[in-house]
Amino acid sequence: MSEDPASSRQSSRNQDKTWINRLMSGFSSEPKSREDLINIIKEAAANQLLDDEAVSMIEGAIDVHERQVREVMVPRSQMVVIGIEETPEQLLPTVIESAHSRFPVIGESADDIKGILLAKDLLPLILNGTEDFTLEKVIRPASIIPESKRLNVLLREFRENRYHMALVIDEYGAIAGLVTIEDVLEKIVGDIEDETDEEDEDGFIRKVSDNEYVIKALLPIDQFNDEFGAKFDDNEFDTIAGILIRAFGHLPSRNEHVEIDGFEFRVLYADSRQIHLIRLTIPES
Repeated sequence: MSEDPASSRQSSRNQDKTWINRLMSGFSSEPKSREDLINIIKEAAANQLLDDEAVSMIEGAIDVHERQVREVMVPRSQMVVIGIEETPEQLLPTVIESAHSRFPVIGESADDIKGILLAKDLLPLILNGTEDFTLEKVIRPASIIPESKRLNVLLREFRENRYHMALVIDEYGAIAGLVTIEDVLEKIVGDIEDETDEEDEDGFIRKVSDNEYVIKALLPIDQFNDEFGAKFDDNEFDTIAGILIRAFGHLPSRNEHVEIDGFEFRVLYADSRQIHLIRLTIPES
């Protein structure tokens, strides 16, 4: 005997109400920890009340509440800056090549912040030419924040004060890096790519000293081996992230480090789902 369609629909609605009631009762009972809250959300996803993308965004929003600026900022060594004395002929190649929309303007050093240059403020050069142009006339005030500021607080300040970039200082008052509103939003919604982002099929390797590099965790193992003369096995994993997680025995947090075959890896940036950036120190030999 076939099941009555009306009865089937009623059963389905009752099941949905049951899970909704359980979800709401979970919230009303005030979860005691972040893990309790995440478990309730994941249970809702398992029963198709939320999709995976929604769960990921909720986790990201919760994560932002607990994270500090130092965990997402662009480090000082990777900042693209403009000198206050630079002429349009000197600064325009930097603006064009980097494709950024905002640039810290500095004096004698990166600690001497003069302001922020918006690329759009250079558009009058097209009509008016470069005669009598000085950066001091077009730069905007820079916002300076401590690297310990929580990301949810910073996001609120970005929104309320209507600025999109801040310079980050360490405990000694020196510039440690910069952070943008995009850096914070990416913690919630994932990577945001625009038309200026280049496809990076070969991974990412940036040399910072004679034997130190910053690399993406998704760098393919075979490319790592070719670049640094290593002999890591790629039969089990495809990327350096897999090698590191196996070595750590868990998903590592920022500043955790491990040595493998003479190569030292220090995690620069990782979230609750994956490793993103690593500082690599290669053997001096």
